[in-house]
Amino acid sequence: MDYLQIEGIDSLNGTIKISGAKNASLPLIAMTIIAKNCVNIKNLPQVADITTLLKLLSNLGAKCETDSDKTTIDTSPLHETKATYDIVKTMRASILVLGPILARFGHCEVSLPGGCAIGQRPIDLHLKALEQMGAKIDIKAGYVEAIAPDGLKGCEIIFDKITVTGTANIVMAAAIAKGKTTLVNAAREPEVVQLCEVLSRSGVKIDGIGSAVLTIYGTDGELVDIKDFSIIPDRIEAGTYLCAGAITNSEITLESVEPNHLGAVLSKLEEMGSSFTITKDTITIHPTKDIKPVKIITQEYPAFPTDMQAQFLALATQADGVSIIEERLFENRFMHVSELQRMGADISLNGHTATVNGRSKLSGTDVMATDLRASSALVLAALVSEGDTNIHRIYHLDRGYDSLDKKLKGVGVKIKRVSE
Repeated sequence: MDYLQIEGIDSLNGTIKISGAKNASLPLIAMTIIAKNCVNIKNLPQVADITTLLKLLSNLGAKCETDSDKTTIDTSPLHETKATYDIVKTMRASILVLGPILARFGHCEVSLPGGCAIGQRPIDLHLKALEQMGAKIDIKAGYVEAIAPDGLKGCEIIFDKITVTGTANIVMAAAIAKGKTTLVNAAREPEVVQLCEVLSRSGVKIDGIGSAVLTIYGTDGELVDIKDFSIIPDRIEAGTYLCAGAITNSEITLESVEPNHLGAVLSKLEEMGSSFTITKDTITIHPTKDIKPVKIITQEYPAFPTDMQAQFLALATQADGVSIIEERLFENRFMHVSELQRMGADISLNGHTATVNGRSKLSGTDVMATDLRASSALVLAALVSEGDTNIHRIYHLDRGYDSLDKKLKGVGVKIKRVSE
């Protein structure tokens, strides 16, 4: 098992190219299940979650090939309709195959995803929506068993709460269902928008793309001729590297980025004293003398993303004053706090709210990653710590960050991957 060893530094300098978005890639890979053709996807990030989902499709009978600039997925030979526990247990997003498999074959079995370190992510909203579309669903021996012998039928679905994977799952199912499906209180994240846009360009009529109400006109069981596409830039990766520039008072430039997807992140960084030069596909963050404290509440897009909470909490340890960070989406998403405290951070927790007293002098030590974004918070703290920091269990980091150690090394970080 590998760990990262990071030596604290004074400043960074250079350029980082942002990879494709993991959270956009996963539903788009699952979407290929309803394709009639070989689908070519460019800009897939090289992260563990992508490898896992491609393996799942291969186990179901699909052919997946990757060359230097694209991945080709052929689901025409797909014949298995059971997603087994040994794959699903490693990645909760495997539940994304439920909607498209059921819509295509009229039956499927998908292992329940199981627990999640950052809190409950129940799939009841997925199941309720599919039942409204005519599916019969049972939970047996840890599996969701679903049948729709007469096919799925369009209807109006009102989500009780916003669900990103739930929205994606039902959009894919509705794309080849019978009739019109309307999703109310749909997720508006850029990753959901891209899924809808790809389907729309491929001939599926979808109204309301980018809004909270989506109307999908199904193809009545006909598979879709999916056009080639490229994954959008990863806004969470971009936000993480912007925090790296901010916490070290450095000037770094991000390339291949979509600034319009980072509105809430850029706004909070500006509140904390950062300034930027922004073009169509680049962002340069400039040094600032003092980091100001901030108040953050995590909410669904376009508000401040929960996936950036940990990184900003690390940044707040270096602010001159008291920052308040409230986590409203996941109940266990402050597990990185105890590790930051081990490094010298002054943080107190009260329920879903963290109070960060800056500025803390951090010291390098051995710390343990507890989830994907917690891992990046520890990396950021290590950049401004005195001495070496060893970050263990970085398999969490490898799930969602493409070549993080190489990218940081390219802007001056003394970082190396070591085998334990």
